[in-house]
Amino acid sequence: MNAVYIMHFSWVILSLISAFTLATSDAFTKKALTTNNEYIVAWMRLVLSLPLLFVTLLFIPFPKIDKYFYIAFLTSIPLEILSIILYIKALRLSPLSLTLPFLALTPLFLIFVSYIIVGEKISLMGCLGILLIVLGSYTLNISQVKEGILEPIRAISKEKGSILMIGVALIYSITSSLGKMAIKHSSALFFGATYFTALVLIFTPIALYKGRGALKDLLNKHLYTQSLLLPGIFYSFMVISHMLAMSIAKVAYVISVKRMSLLIGVLYGWLFFREENIRERLFGAMLMFTGFVLVVTAS
Repeated sequence: MNAVYIMHFSWVILSLISAFTLATSDAFTKKALTTNNEYIVAWMRLVLSLPLLFVTLLFIPFPKIDKYFYIAFLTSIPLEILSIILYIKALRLSPLSLTLPFLALTPLFLIFVSYIIVGEKISLMGCLGILLIVLGSYTLNISQVKEGILEPIRAISKEKGSILMIGVALIYSITSSLGKMAIKHSSALFFGATYFTALVLIFTPIALYKGRGALKDLLNKHLYTQSLLLPGIFYSFMVISHMLAMSIAKVAYVISVKRMSLLIGVLYGWLFFREENIRERLFGAMLMFTGFVLVVTAS
């Protein structure tokens, strides 16, 4: 019984670590985007996350892999590339505290996607928690309710960064489920290292083409050491903790707890970027977190 409790506790802790490191990496990325090309920033974050991921390979045996690993791996790569582009653009276009909460929609999509791909079912309490997450998304713009009860929804549709992040949330539900499949047919750390290596190799020509001229200017100014190193370091810790948590618990539950990053992101937006209407947005984020608690309880 104690072993069961320890296992349950460990995936929650790993998911929270993943949430903190993701939100921190996003905050540093947002700062880097103020003076750098978004494609170069996204590429450097991936590249600088690789050294630590490679180190993890030294401590694990080579796993047995089969066709299901390759199917999940190869299907996820193009979707992940698309999500990276949309993610970075969303961070640049809109406030951090307004874009990041929409990642909470991923568990909503996972109710259906994870069942289709890996056969994981979500309990009634878990579904209730996910519905609270959706309600929290609605309240992000609740201050505009004086213009009509549907005005918050119309405001969300006008926010380009939010729209892009909703697309990212949908893609993440697919890639997360495929990642779970790949982990089941290999190992968590092996998949994390090989997957992000493949992402770097494929994303490199895209980033260098879209950011042509920007990388040379960045290196000449020696800005990369202070503006791009930290996003990569925190991102690598996010990957490691995320993969380990996914190997233990259901994908929908891990992603739900990981969305604690939205609360941290809202606070970062207020502390470091002086974003406005923070109380309104923090209320919405806290409502989402209540849903997270129900999801964790349901697990």
